[in-house]
Amino acid sequence: MPEASSLSATALFRCRGYMLFWTSRATATLGVQIQSVALGWIVYSVARRTMSVEVSAFYVGMIGLAAFVPVFLLALPAGEAADRHDRRTILLLCYAGEIATAVLLACAVGFDFATLPLLLAVSGLFGASRAFMGPASGAMGPMLAPRELLPRAIAWNSLALQGGSILGPALGGLLLRGPPAVSFAAAAGFYAVAAGMVFLIRDNTRPVAGTGSRWALMKEGLAYVWSNRIVFGAISLDLFAVLLGGATALLPVFARDVLHAGPEAFGLLRAGPAMGAAVVAVALAVRPIRRHAGPIMFWGVALFGVATIVFGLSRALPLSVAALAVLGGADMLSVYVRQTLVQIITPDQMRGRVSAVSSLFIGASNELGEFESGLAARLLGPVGGALFGGVGALVVTGLWAQLFPALRRADRLE
Repeated sequence: MPEASSLSATALFRCRGYMLFWTSRATATLGVQIQSVALGWIVYSVARRTMSVEVSAFYVGMIGLAAFVPVFLLALPAGEAADRHDRRTILLLCYAGEIATAVLLACAVGFDFATLPLLLAVSGLFGASRAFMGPASGAMGPMLAPRELLPRAIAWNSLALQGGSILGPALGGLLLRGPPAVSFAAAAGFYAVAAGMVFLIRDNTRPVAGTGSRWALMKEGLAYVWSNRIVFGAISLDLFAVLLGGATALLPVFARDVLHAGPEAFGLLRAGPAMGAAVVAVALAVRPIRRHAGPIMFWGVALFGVATIVFGLSRALPLSVAALAVLGGADMLSVYVRQTLVQIITPDQMRGRVSAVSSLFIGASNELGEFESGLAARLLGPVGGALFGGVGALVVTGLWAQLFPALRRADRLE
């Protein structure tokens, strides 16, 4: 890995392995977003043939639960694997699994045998692949960039994620104008390109494996996260705030039955959070946060909650997209601080296990957040569910500020 001669925004470009890794993340995110948009739209459309809006929204939320269950079951073994085996090899196997799920969805939709149980089962298979990908990817990234450039690398990682999250939903919405199988085939193609980028990485991506049994290593990772108040506070804040405020799971419902728009508008809504997050990610990549990291993280989560409430109350597409953009930008602030704190504080030989716990919490916030939003929509209606989530995120922000004073006082990201 080349030495970084400066802390400029372009210093990372000289790290070949990191740039391949970055390109892989960006490309894979396009595939994930296209597949997610198509799957959410197909599930909602299939359910609406025989079910009400509220029940159909519940089934859309079930996609998240189906994807989370394998993450919950496999997170700790996946973290231990990422700290024992070559992380590049793990990523390649995970991409193979993602390609298989996309091809299966394309066949199910193309040959008209897609049912709700089948779609949810494939979501579970996709979640199993993501369970191993999260720890391996989170631990591998810091191996490819100099330590002094790690905060900037995390911002660029987020930019890859958000860039794909902008283009992916918009492209997914356009692809849905044609046969739905095309969307899943396109996702498989992007996964294949991402796998090719990882295959070209030649840096050493095998960690120095710890000693002891697998169970002992897993317990060691859990003990580290639990005992480090900054790490545990940052990860759990993201868990509960996004768990309650995950209104994005209801976007098919809002696009079709609240805003009375079509799949193109749905794709625009899906891209809204990523547009705001990408703007913030670019700013952080050019000028990383230097001071007051803890307060910035808390204000970001609070703004996330407020934007969720505005989205729930909106009846105009431009205002809804704007609220989602603010929501995404605010979330980007908190995610950047959390990821930087965790990566800098955690030693490399434990990054896989800590990333696994982080992935478990993030998976719970995203996938279980979708389930919570679907359940809230079932009980309160889609608008009531979004408002409940926004208020809940604000409550969590205030509570965590009191429970984790060390996180609130965190200053420099170094």
